Amino acid sequence: MSSTTDKIKGLANEAVGNVKQAAGNVTGNDKLVAEGKAQELKGEAQKTVGDAKDGAKTLADKITGKH
Repeated sequence: MSSTTDKIKGLANEAVGNVKQAAGNVTGNDKLVAEGKAQELKGEAQKTVGDAKDGAKTLADKITGKH
């Protein structure tokens, strides 16, 4: 996956996770809150992977002289 794809999927998972948490809180459904938190954390991890890929590419470009 490209860094952009990782970031987009991460943002989507974070958003869905937040919605699940909110719905779980409103309905008193602790399982839904937990699922939402897990999905939010998955999204954060995906965004971090995307950021790391960007950083690695930038470093490689600097080393090879590409800009």
